[in-house]
Amino acid sequence: MVFPSLNNLKIYNMTDYKLNSEIKSIKKYLKKCLKEENIKGASFSVILTDNKNIHNLNKKYRNIDKETDVISFALEDENKEDFNLKNRSLGDIYISVEKAIAQSKEYKHSRTRELSFLAVHGLLHLLGYDHMNKKDEKIMFKKQELILDGQKR
Repeated sequence: MVFPSLNNLKIYNMTDYKLNSEIKSIKKYLKKCLKEENIKGASFSVILTDNKNIHNLNKKYRNIDKETDVISFALEDENKEDFNLKNRSLGDIYISVEKAIAQSKEYKHSRTRELSFLAVHGLLHLLGYDHMNKKDEKIMFKKQELILDGQKR
């Protein structure tokens, strides 16, 4: 099922889960993320999938033989000077709904919150943020908190 575009955002639910309210929340937080980052005219997709599919993607593209919660495939390089261009194609965000549901139970919050978190996390990766070292992790995680909770630590 394809949902209406938002800043050329398409969300594909490739699972049997009924996720209408979750998708509404995902769109809300992705819109907030784009606004916080002053991004206009960007297009990207969110694909809600299962553990098997995300496992295959993780193995094929990252050489990691297990499922994960979210994978982002950026179409742009990491040159942030180009990020203010109009009509940018950012890439795709794959989220395992099964993994998100398991993590929501583990972290004791709703699956809506977990799916929204993973979508924002994935979009920040498409925008060039990463968490490969402590400094970058701190920057990225502060942005996530600001977008999801409306506050900075």
